[in-house]
Amino acid sequence: MTTAAVIVAAGRGTRVGGPVPKQWRDLCGRVVLARTLDAFRGAPGVCHVVLVLHPEDMGLAPGYTALPEVSAVPGGASRGESVRAGLEALERLGVERVLIHDAARPLVSQALIARVCAVLDTSPGAAPALPVTDALWQGAAGKVRGLQDREGLFRAQTPQGFHLAAILAAHRNHPGMAADDVAVAHAAGLPVAIVDGDEDNLKITTEADFTRAARILERTMDIRTGNGFDVHAFCPGDHVTLCGVRVPHDQALLGHSDADVGIHAVTDAIYGALAEGDIGRHFPPSDPQWKGAASHIFLTHAVELAAQRGFRISNADCTLVCEAPKIGPHAAAMQAEMARIMGLEQGRVSVKATTSERLGFTGRGEGIAALATVTLVTP
Repeated sequence: MTTAAVIVAAGRGTRVGGPVPKQWRDLCGRVVLARTLDAFRGAPGVCHVVLVLHPEDMGLAPGYTALPEVSAVPGGASRGESVRAGLEALERLGVERVLIHDAARPLVSQALIARVCAVLDTSPGAAPALPVTDALWQGAAGKVRGLQDREGLFRAQTPQGFHLAAILAAHRNHPGMAADDVAVAHAAGLPVAIVDGDEDNLKITTEADFTRAARILERTMDIRTGNGFDVHAFCPGDHVTLCGVRVPHDQALLGHSDADVGIHAVTDAIYGALAEGDIGRHFPPSDPQWKGAASHIFLTHAVELAAQRGFRISNADCTLVCEAPKIGPHAAAMQAEMARIMGLEQGRVSVKATTSERLGFTGRGEGIAALATVTLVTP
């Protein structure tokens, strides 16, 4: 069954304060919403993500919707109206299941998303929660007025998952305000299974939550660096393909695929960071199906493999070594194409060139070499 996500980011976050809403604030070098989005973009089985933004924030949407699997819609005056806007957008895409998540929970894990999705195989609704373990009091005027039994009580989290048709019908028929989507489902008589939640999946509500989230990131972040190196010799031809861009030249590059030495180096750097060998392991040159293949196939596979392992690409740096052709006039186009293939902002991709001062095989004009470094981080 196809699964998509709705990330609700239309609130103003007045309780936390600050000059901008909390979903647009920095958290350890990245915007909160960007962290939340990456969690779902990298989740196996999630084919599309709808961002529900405040109407005043729709001008920020192009930075995210440039990714083919991401779209954005304006939200409403209430959370329920915003969720319904996201669900309506998904209905037009033919999606069968949906995960509804608060943008203010940027530390949601791949494991938690997978648990919710798994339960949706047998239940029309599933939501993560944590059992209440502390004593509960009833209070008024700053004093304890009574006790509350904690038996059977849970702290709700997101993502809350549903079969799309069922939860969309429930939202369309709901009379008014609801605390979350489980409340909407419950009012419609829709069964919702409880899934084990995660203490680290906190919702940022106050300034102290930013501090706690930063500490969790420092504790859980895995940083890996990989290097890649590739060489291809010149052969007769009228162009070379470098970093996904066709560059006119009086020779071509010899290789089993399209011999894109830049993409090959970056791809191997990703595989290296994952301890997954090199292109030859995943796409053997002895296999005729890869003869003449476009190298973006290899790079896309490496990026997807990293996402499946819970990593995102922080940055990629590629250096092309050759006397000719001149790389400078094409560097910006190469940077843009590499960023597009990897689903990154252009500012996270570097493509540059150097010569070997007429030394070695590159200096003699016999071929092109490429070196690349890629950093992977999680979450």
